[in-house]
Amino acid sequence: MTELGTVSRTSSNHLLRRDVRFLGNILGDVLVHQGGRELLDHVEKIRETSKALRAEFVPELYEEFVSAINNLEPDIRHQVIRAFAIYFQLVNIAEQNHRIRRKRDYERSAGESVQPGSIESAIQELKEKNLPIEEVQELLSGISLELVMTAHPTEAMRRAVLDIHKRIANDMMELDNPSLTYREREKLREQLLNEVLTLWQTDELRDRKPTVIDEVRNGMYFFHETLFNVLPDVYEELERCLGKYYPERKWHVPTYLRFGSWIGGDRDGNPSVTASITWRTLHMQRNLVIHKYETLLRALMRKMSFSTTIVGVSDELLRSIEQERERVELKSVDRWTNDNEPYRVKLTYMIQKLQNMRDDKLKGTSQRYHAVEEFIADLALIDRSLRHHYADFVADTDLKKLVRQVELFGFHLAALDVRQHSKEHENAMTEVLAKAGVTENYAALSEEAKIDLLHKLLSDTRPLLHENAELTDASKECLDVYRTIYRAQEEFGRGCISSYLISMTQGASDMLEVMVFAKEAGLFRRARDGSIVSTIQSVPLFETIDDLHAAPEIMKTLFELPVYRETVRAMGDLHEIMLGYSDSNKDGGMVTANWELRVALNDITAMAKKYDVKLKFFHGRGGALGRGGMPLNRSILAQPPHTIGGGIKITEQGEVLTSRYSMEGIAYRSLEQATSALVKAAYLAKQPTQEQASDAEWAAILPEISETAQTKYQDLIFRDPGFMTFFKESTPLSEVGELNIGSRPSKRKNSERFEDLRAIPWVFAWTQSRYLLPAWYAAGTAFERFVGGDPAKLETLRRMYREYSFFATLVDNLQMALAKADLLIAGKYADMIKDDEIHARIFTLVEEEYNRTTAILLQITGQNEILDNVPVIQESIRLRNPYVDPLSYLQVQLLTELRERRADGEDDAELLREVLLTINGIAAGLRNTG
Repeated sequence: MTELGTVSRTSSNHLLRRDVRFLGNILGDVLVHQGGRELLDHVEKIRETSKALRAEFVPELYEEFVSAINNLEPDIRHQVIRAFAIYFQLVNIAEQNHRIRRKRDYERSAGESVQPGSIESAIQELKEKNLPIEEVQELLSGISLELVMTAHPTEAMRRAVLDIHKRIANDMMELDNPSLTYREREKLREQLLNEVLTLWQTDELRDRKPTVIDEVRNGMYFFHETLFNVLPDVYEELERCLGKYYPERKWHVPTYLRFGSWIGGDRDGNPSVTASITWRTLHMQRNLVIHKYETLLRALMRKMSFSTTIVGVSDELLRSIEQERERVELKSVDRWTNDNEPYRVKLTYMIQKLQNMRDDKLKGTSQRYHAVEEFIADLALIDRSLRHHYADFVADTDLKKLVRQVELFGFHLAALDVRQHSKEHENAMTEVLAKAGVTENYAALSEEAKIDLLHKLLSDTRPLLHENAELTDASKECLDVYRTIYRAQEEFGRGCISSYLISMTQGASDMLEVMVFAKEAGLFRRARDGSIVSTIQSVPLFETIDDLHAAPEIMKTLFELPVYRETVRAMGDLHEIMLGYSDSNKDGGMVTANWELRVALNDITAMAKKYDVKLKFFHGRGGALGRGGMPLNRSILAQPPHTIGGGIKITEQGEVLTSRYSMEGIAYRSLEQATSALVKAAYLAKQPTQEQASDAEWAAILPEISETAQTKYQDLIFRDPGFMTFFKESTPLSEVGELNIGSRPSKRKNSERFEDLRAIPWVFAWTQSRYLLPAWYAAGTAFERFVGGDPAKLETLRRMYREYSFFATLVDNLQMALAKADLLIAGKYADMIKDDEIHARIFTLVEEEYNRTTAILLQITGQNEILDNVPVIQESIRLRNPYVDPLSYLQVQLLTELRERRADGEDDAELLREVLLTINGIAAGLRNTG
């Protein structure tokens, strides 16, 4: 296979074109080697025809194209699918490498120029605005960003495949080395040929669903490979920039950026996540972080050969070594025999104390570390001693980075969030209160009665039940989770778990139930002085449009309950609230979900301010446009600035983890841009802009647009009796469920109801079939009806696009969705619908809305074509489409054959396998699929 195409008209992309051509040629060699010239000829003919059709649609050529695909013999067809799928994997690797190359090229050639979106650009801007150093310090003390990994099944690739990708990426980077000899370049090509051959002979599909522990390992991979090193580098860069523009202070930036995880803690709809799995997850995380610290301490030992025959170390260090000799027995670590090298002696004992943390028999002894503060104290002691004999350079490099790593990762690696569905708590509470003789049927009580009862129980210091009371397995497991959290906080530190998320929070009682169970486990109690001690917080997850509407009143109810308000005070007057982008979009459509989320952010923030409570909003974004997906820095800047005062949390899931964090250079750039956006947003919050002042003007317009969009969307999704048939038969929904990409079921219940379908397969299936319907449907009707043919109203929308960042972001996301959608190909998927009336009627509705949305967006933006405002992305999509198209046509053909056989009571494992391979290939081609 040859070059993808001219990726950009600018000469700066010459190296990217070179890499794509280079990898394409290697893949071509592999195809010939594995399948003969015939295989490559088939692939090339399909590719060239698809490319020609995209340039100019010719009916005769289209028929030839479809015929070529339909007439492929099964053994060739299978290999053609894999060829296109692997080609996209290689192109994606080349593009990722090019992002790193571009940043390095910029830094190399820019001299004193500052790169836009960098940390330095944000600090430079503060200096140019004459922000005093005290206000800079205050600003940095108030920012917070936590990125939370989830196990949501949107990453279709196996870890074995991703490992090959990383090796290919590293080899491709080496090609840029100007000092390589001719033979070294030839050897690199041989290595790459070997890797692509290995990729060709590696099964892309998992033979089973991953277990939760598999998912935990997958998440930890990113900490091990990139984040453990990259995250402190981002802090170092921020401190460097602060020192450059504000040199009068020695900076140590407070912890503002860290990673968390749901993997192993998210039990909503996943019965495989048990209390024991959560406990095992925490142990795995600690083992990894201890291993990392051991490795770094051993590296320090090799460097710290300072001898007391030459320098004088601190007496404090020498005393600590004597104390360690008395307290710590060296078992698995060899004693350093040269007492003239005290740092090496000290580090030997520190390594042993880390290793002893894995031995439960040594709990409570001085043989191990019990709290991360003890480890930091030892590192600080070494730092002071180094400075005592003027070894500042060592202290400011290796040791400083290690201290930052310990501050960031502690002994738990990442905070683990626990999540469960509100109904599970209600069921358990109903049984517990009946057993305790409090009330026979708690679930039947009114919301007001539940709140009153739970508030009284929370105020009562007595336990409800004996720890060994007989309960059903479900209730026992529910309570065991809280006991596990208590044990975990004792073992790993309070930072290991502090948030308990409640899916489908629909009332204050849902949150009070969690706190009553927390009291039973000792996570909530009254101290002797009467104050509340709470080490866990119940975090509501508001997901549907109705839930978003109810959110301010629910939180108001809680803040007015004296005991609950005391629990918030115990957590520093800070309350976390999660907003769901996926389910709100699935419930109300793109336009309505985005507007209602913004309204909820503003309304909840205003309400909490009356009770002197700061809010940390947790944004549950997915990777796809239909699930709130966008670049990390844009997702930060998209928030109303005044709503970020208590910090931001954002989910990072599926293929987003791989695309952002599998390579150090890209991980660094992503986190650097996020930091820059965070600093800018914090400044905007302190200095309201004209846009914020004019929010009221736009707020009067958008509710009308949102209401129209919601009605249009729900008329189709909820009120059209043929819609579910249309959706299931014209997308690979059921087949996506057979792709082993996650441990969690695709439905919350064994139900065919739309309401019980998870948002991830909902969006994934629409993306595969090229509709991308959740990301744009109903927007055209809403905007067109608002304008109503009135030029003045059209001008209003145009002004909003120019001046109102929320609206501009919404419109640009709609443009992206329209550009990636393809109604010609979607029509081929619609041909699989058996009911002709449903097929014709609903597809016509969708097609008309697509055209309507395209037309009105072009009027609003003043563009000639969709995405004219971002030509690089426009060109990338345009050039990728001809390569995705064959996979889409093959998928339709395979789905048709497979479903016909299954309708006849037969099955075909090979056909299913080919369908799944096309799913992988399309996911690689379209990128942000889930």
